[in-house]
Amino acid sequence: MLRFGILSTAKIGRELVVPAIQDAENCVVTAIASRDLAKARAMADRFSVPHAFGSYEEMLASDVIDAVYIPLPTSQHVEWTIKAADAGKHVLCEKPIALKAEEIDTLIAARDRNKVLVSEAFMVTYSPVWRKVRSLLAEGAIGKLRHVQGAFTYYNRDPGNMRNVPELGGGGLPDIGVYPTITTRFVTGKEPLRVQATTDRDPEFGTDIYSSVRADFGDFELSFYISTQLAARQVMVFHGDNGYIEVKSPFNADRYGREEVELTNQNHAQSQLFRFQDARQYKLEAEAFSRAALGQPEEVVALENSRLNQGFIDAIYRASEKDGWEAI
Repeated sequence: MLRFGILSTAKIGRELVVPAIQDAENCVVTAIASRDLAKARAMADRFSVPHAFGSYEEMLASDVIDAVYIPLPTSQHVEWTIKAADAGKHVLCEKPIALKAEEIDTLIAARDRNKVLVSEAFMVTYSPVWRKVRSLLAEGAIGKLRHVQGAFTYYNRDPGNMRNVPELGGGGLPDIGVYPTITTRFVTGKEPLRVQATTDRDPEFGTDIYSSVRADFGDFELSFYISTQLAARQVMVFHGDNGYIEVKSPFNADRYGREEVELTNQNHAQSQLFRFQDARQYKLEAEAFSRAALGQPEEVVALENSRLNQGFIDAIYRASEKDGWEAI
C-alpha cells in the first residue's frame, strides 16, 4: 500500500481525491497537513486518517507517508513539488503543475536527483471514457480524423476564489484550457505545430476569462473555446471522413451529465453509445499512480508530457497577443 499525505485541506482534496484514495485498492491516506493544525485534525477525523500535521514541512519530514498529493493554489505547485521530491516523497500534484513550461524543467531535475515519481494529476487520462476514445481512433472507427472541436465553460465571479486571483495562478487557461489540450494529445498521440488564439481578461480581476483557440496538428485541427464567465458547458467532438465521436461530458461527468461516448457513422444513419457507469476517474488515477510509485508497469502522466502540454498553453497566451500563427 502506498501511504499518501495530503498537502492542505483544499476542497478538491476533501471532496474528490481523498475519498478516491481511501476507496482505492493499493493506497491509503495516512496524514493530512495544514498550516492550521485544527483544520488538519478535523479533516483527518472526517476520513479516519491517523496523523495530522500543523505544517507542510513537518509532514514531509515524517516517515508515515511515502507520497504526497498537492492541491495547493497553482502558484505554489512548483515550490512544494520540489520540496516534497527533495524529502524523498513521490508527488501527485494537481494541474496545472506549473505556469510556464520552463518551470517543469526544475521539476524534472528534482524528480531525477531524488529518484521519485512526480506526476501531474490529469484524472481524465485514467478515465475509461478517454481510453475508449483513444482506442476508437486507433482502430479507424471514424476514418481519417480531420477536426477536433471542444468547449469547457463555467460561471464564477467570486473575487475570493483562487481562479480569479492572478497572484495564485488564476485564469481560465490554467484551470480548464489544459483539458482540451491534454485530451486531444492523449487520444491522438500527436502534438500541435502552431496556434492562433484570442483571449479576453476580466477588467477587475486581471485574469483570462475567455479564450478561443485554433491549433494546427498537421493532419487535423483542434478548435476550442473556454471561459470562466459563461454558462456551464462541456463537449469534445472528433470528426473524421467516415464518422464522428462525441464525448458527452468529457471532464467533470458528475456535474455535467453521464459519462458517455457516442460513435456516429458517415451518413448519420447509425450510432453506437458507450456508457461508463461510475467510472471513478479519481480512484483510477490514485491506483495507477500508486502502481507506478511501487515500481509496477503503469502509464501515468510523465513530466515530459506535462511540459509539452504547458508549452501548448504558453503558446496560446503568446498567440493571443498577435495576429496570425504562433509556433509551438
